[in-house]
Amino acid sequence: MTRPVVEDVRSGLPTDARGRVAELHGMRAQAVAGPSGRATRAQHAKGKLTVRERLELLLDEGSFQEIGQLRRHRAVGFGLETRRPHTDGVITGWGTVFGRTVFVYAHDFRIFGGALGEAHASKIHKIMDMAVAAGAPLVSLNDGAGARIQEGVSALAGYGGIFRRNTKASGVIPQISVMLGPCAGGAAYSPALTDFVFMVRETSQMFITGPDVVKAVTGEEITQNGLGGADVHAETSGVCHFAYEDEETCLAEVRYLLSMLPQNNRENPPAVAPRDPVDRRCETLLDLVPSDGNRPYDMAGVIEEVVDDGEYLEVHERWARNIICALARLGGRAVGVVANQPRSLAGVLDIEAAEKAARFVQFCDAFNIPVVTLLDVPGFLPGVAQEHGGIIRHGAKLLYAYCNATVPRVSVVLRKAYGGAYIVMDSQSIGADVTYAWPTNEIAVMGAEGAANVVFRRRIAEAEDPAAMRVRMVKEYASELMHPYYAVERGLVDDVIDPAETRAVLIGALAALRAKHADLPSRKHGNPPQ
Repeated sequence: MTRPVVEDVRSGLPTDARGRVAELHGMRAQAVAGPSGRATRAQHAKGKLTVRERLELLLDEGSFQEIGQLRRHRAVGFGLETRRPHTDGVITGWGTVFGRTVFVYAHDFRIFGGALGEAHASKIHKIMDMAVAAGAPLVSLNDGAGARIQEGVSALAGYGGIFRRNTKASGVIPQISVMLGPCAGGAAYSPALTDFVFMVRETSQMFITGPDVVKAVTGEEITQNGLGGADVHAETSGVCHFAYEDEETCLAEVRYLLSMLPQNNRENPPAVAPRDPVDRRCETLLDLVPSDGNRPYDMAGVIEEVVDDGEYLEVHERWARNIICALARLGGRAVGVVANQPRSLAGVLDIEAAEKAARFVQFCDAFNIPVVTLLDVPGFLPGVAQEHGGIIRHGAKLLYAYCNATVPRVSVVLRKAYGGAYIVMDSQSIGADVTYAWPTNEIAVMGAEGAANVVFRRRIAEAEDPAAMRVRMVKEYASELMHPYYAVERGLVDDVIDPAETRAVLIGALAALRAKHADLPSRKHGNPPQ
C-alpha cells in the first residue's frame, strides 16, 4: 500500500522518513545533473568534458564517493543570493585508481565559471586536509576562472588556504594538477606548487594576467593559447610537465603516473611482477651508442633498451630536451632516470636542464624512488647568456638535489663525462652509491684537445711543427689520463661493465640498496640555491 506523503504546513517539507528520503534523492539528482542542459551543451561545444565525465575517466568505475555535494554559498549582493546551486562549483571526494585511494577535487565550469568563493574554497580545504591525514595522493581537475569577484577578499583568502596546504603537503603526498580549462591568477599558483602539471592542447591555459590585461598594460596583443596554452608551458616556460591532445588521453596518463607513485612519503612505490627477464642482455646497446664521442645518438633508445618492457613516462619531454627525466621500472620496481641527451645541444647542461633535473631528483628523493643516472655530458653550456642568466646558481640546484638525496643512487658513464658537469651528474664524489662505466667512457677534466692545448701550450708553441706536436700531445694526454680504466683504477668508478649487461647490473645494484638508510644532520631544512 502506498502511503501518502505528509507535509509540514509551516515549511512545505515532507515530515515522514520516506518523504524526506525522496526529497534527498531529488536534490542529489539535481546536483549530479548540473545547472542545466544548456550549460552542459556549451561545455561540450568547447571540446571539454563535464566535471563528472572527467571523474569517471580518472577513477576506477563506481569508486567515487562525493562529499559536500549539497554545500551552497551564503554570500549576498550582486544577485548571488538568488543563485545558490548545490556543490558551489566544485566536486570533492575520493575514489580509487588501480585499487588505491586517491583524493580529488574538480571544478565545474558550468557553475559560476568554476570561480572560487568562500564555500567553494572550504570544500577544497577539507579534501586537502583529508588527503594528508589519510596519506593518499591528491589530484585536482582545474577548470576555473579564478577568484569569484562578487565575494571579494573572502575568495582571495580561500586561495591562501589552498596555497598553504599545497606547501604543507609538498613531499608528503603526491600532488597532481590537471589543467582542463582557462586558469588565471590565483588559480594558476596552486598548480605551480604541486608535483606535476598536466595540460590539454587548445582548451587549457594558465596565466597570471590574461591577454586583455597584457594589452592594456604593455600594448602587446596575444591570444590565450599564445600567452599561456599547453604548448607554451610545455616548451617555453616549463610550467607544464605533460601536454596531450585530448582530455581522455590526458586523464589516462594521470592514472599511469599514479600507478608508479607511492601513496605517501612513508611508503615505497608499488612493485609489480616483472614480465621482462631481469637478466636480459641488451646487445643492441653495443651498436646504438657510437664510440666516437662527437657522434650524436638518441639516449631515449638506451632507456627503452634497459627498462622493463621498454616503457617509461618522460617528464617535461618538450622542455630542456638536452636532458631526459623519466619514470620507469627495473625488475618491476619504480625508478627515476636522469640522462643526458646527445641529440640536443650535444647533451650539455644548461640553466633549464639543471632546473629540470634538480626538481625531478628532489621529487624522487621525497617519495622513495631510486635514481639511475646515465651520463654522456661534455660539460656546461658556455656563453654570456648562460653566465648572466645564473648558470652557477642554477647548476648548483642540481648539485644540491643529488647531494641531499638519500634514496639509492646508481650512475653509469656511457661516453663523455667532462669537468664540473661530470661531478654534478651524480658522480661518486657527491654520494652516488654505486658508479659504473662502459668501456667507451672518457672521464676527465676536459676533452683531450682542450687539455693538451692548456697543458702543453709552451711545447706546442716552441715546436718546429706545432700542428704535429699538438696531435702528438693530444694522443699522449688521452693515453695517460683518459683511457677507459683510469677512473676505475683510482676507485672513482666501481666497475667497468659490458654495455649489454647494463640492465642486469642496475637491477642487481638497486636490489642490494633496497634497504638503504641514511642519517641526515638535525636541521629545520636546508637552504637550496635559488
